[in-house]
Amino acid sequence: MKLLFLEIFTDRLLLQPISIKYKENIFREFTEEITTYMHPRPPQSISETELFISESLLKIQNGDDLILVILKKNSQEFLGCSGIHKINSKYPEAGIWLKKSAHGSGYGIEAIAALKDWAQSNLDYEYLLYPVDRANIASRRIPEKLGGQIFREYEQTNLSGKVLHLVEYRIACARAKQSI
Repeated sequence: MKLLFLEIFTDRLLLQPISIKYKENIFREFTEEITTYMHPRPPQSISETELFISESLLKIQNGDDLILVILKKNSQEFLGCSGIHKINSKYPEAGIWLKKSAHGSGYGIEAIAALKDWAQSNLDYEYLLYPVDRANIASRRIPEKLGGQIFREYEQTNLSGKVLHLVEYRIACARAKQSI
């Protein structure tokens, strides 16, 4: 697969591989508020964002992860990032973050549904894992709308030192459901 050239379109969105050209957007929008319920912490400098992008591109090139920017299809406005980690495993992990001004517009479910459709067509997996903090009700709606079921709950300390109370959803691959 040539993941560095991938484009996924939805009615309103374009998902494409992360790029250094979005470093200012990511640095500006990946704030402490956005990362409240996430493992990463906000970058302290633009060089941290550049390092994240470089590492993400290497993981894409190696076929380990798929890290994408989310853009409005009609205007190319940057909305956030999404991705699937460990794409060659039976249990890849999906995730997303959107900038504050994009919250509440349905972009999250639209992007994750598109990623799930892409994964079903291109990956050999049983479940997409979708961990989310128990208190993050808006983000919990995404896997629930996609038929995700809670598999386990656990605590994890994020890189800002906050303890997250994670609920891990499993979103079954349609092919896996059909073969059961």
